[in-house]
Amino acid sequence: MDTEIELKFFVSSDFSHRIRDKIVGVKQLQQSQRELGNIYFDTPDFNLRKHDIGLRVRRFDGVYIQTLKTAGRVVAGLHQRPEYNAELNGPEPDLSLIPVEAWPDGLDIQALASQLQPLFSTDFVRRQWLLATEDGSQIELACDQGEVSTDAGDKDVISEVELELISGQTDALFSLARNLADEGGVRLGNLSKAARGYRLATGYQGDPVTALSIVKLRDDDSQEKALIRILEHALSHWHYHEQIYIERESLDALQEIRYAVLLIRQALALFGSVVPRRASTLLRQELQWFEGELAWLDHATAIARLCEDKGQYLRKLNARKSLVKALKDKHETLPEREDVVALLHASRYCNLLLDLSRWILSKGWQPFLDDKAEEKLAQPIQQFADKALPDSWQELLAVFDETKTLTRHDYFDQYPRLQRNLLLGTCLASLFDKSRRKAFRLPWLDMLQGIEELRLLEPVRELVAELDDDEDKKQAEKWLARKEESLLHAMTQSRQTGLTLTPYWQD
Repeated sequence: MDTEIELKFFVSSDFSHRIRDKIVGVKQLQQSQRELGNIYFDTPDFNLRKHDIGLRVRRFDGVYIQTLKTAGRVVAGLHQRPEYNAELNGPEPDLSLIPVEAWPDGLDIQALASQLQPLFSTDFVRRQWLLATEDGSQIELACDQGEVSTDAGDKDVISEVELELISGQTDALFSLARNLADEGGVRLGNLSKAARGYRLATGYQGDPVTALSIVKLRDDDSQEKALIRILEHALSHWHYHEQIYIERESLDALQEIRYAVLLIRQALALFGSVVPRRASTLLRQELQWFEGELAWLDHATAIARLCEDKGQYLRKLNARKSLVKALKDKHETLPEREDVVALLHASRYCNLLLDLSRWILSKGWQPFLDDKAEEKLAQPIQQFADKALPDSWQELLAVFDETKTLTRHDYFDQYPRLQRNLLLGTCLASLFDKSRRKAFRLPWLDMLQGIEELRLLEPVRELVAELDDDEDKKQAEKWLARKEESLLHAMTQSRQTGLTLTPYWQD
């Protein structure tokens, strides 16, 4: 068995012509070019796919190689998957050549073998270099150009670059990756050729946008292990929604990317008492830069919702048509899809994701730790959570005291604090009873949504102030006042409910 450690990039079709210039200063041990044909197999009910297993037979130079890849780890384009290889006499797979320990418990291998059928093919030209870096590491660079296809005639273009660490240090892999990405035009890829083939074979219609879920922790995880799990969870959520946006325009997908960034920043703050800030200075700077690049998103989301269905949200207003037109005019000044796609292929963006995954994989905080900090990070996360959650709760109690009458501006001011508190729960709540945590978080999530509903009114409020017709203006102002009053009332009720519940971390 071997374990691949590789980085995958999706690149433009002309990128292959630039590779030679990018590796001119790196020692080249070997160079080759070959045509590769691969057939992927599964059962009619996709039994292998259900177990996150890929099975292919590759043909090159008259030789057939069977490869089985099992579930592994993918973080922002970095792939680590155990694989099992065996030479065959022909294109039909032979499962007897795969070690028993490679298979999940309970899987009937004989029944599986009898049901295997070809699903799709990948055919491409691979230009390959074996490189030796200055630290003695060896890295295989492969540029693949071709297509994925099914017997039904469905096709998808392959234009990828892969870097695989053959021997040596992971840092060498990332350094070479940064060099390849320094001019932009590349994007880290989590979708393997097999995943793209399965999409074609199964009539894939696009992945749904999903809300950021609770991070799965174990009570015996160390603080360091918990930090890694949280960061990987956030990066996975980020990259999943990046792919969605690349495939189709979706402001909701961009919002989820931003929530993933917020979760990473929350994790860095949460462990800030143990991991020195200087250990993550550059990462935090780049995360802040990227957040700034998405600063227009709330405004765009609000305008899109206000204008949908010909402005049905504003249907009771006499000035609806003029307001919708003004909102659409404002929308024209915001970044367009091609601007966002360009950002997602920018060098700085790619390097941010590379640096994050390298920081996680190499535990980039460790060189900054003293003995005391190392001891703390080795302690159980449960003890850490038992203190962090009550401390954050006390901060929330102080600003959302039930005796206070809060205006919309008060809620706007406290929105970041409430969001950080809920993200803290996203990091740590899995350590506690599921039903209790859901019940406790619900009114606070309702209040967060209420604040977002209040913010939806702000673009309208600005435009209403500019209306020329006094009657239309008065009507719109009354409508705004009713909407605001209703939302504030609902949020007060959510706040009162939340304050009466016993926190899920208390016995």
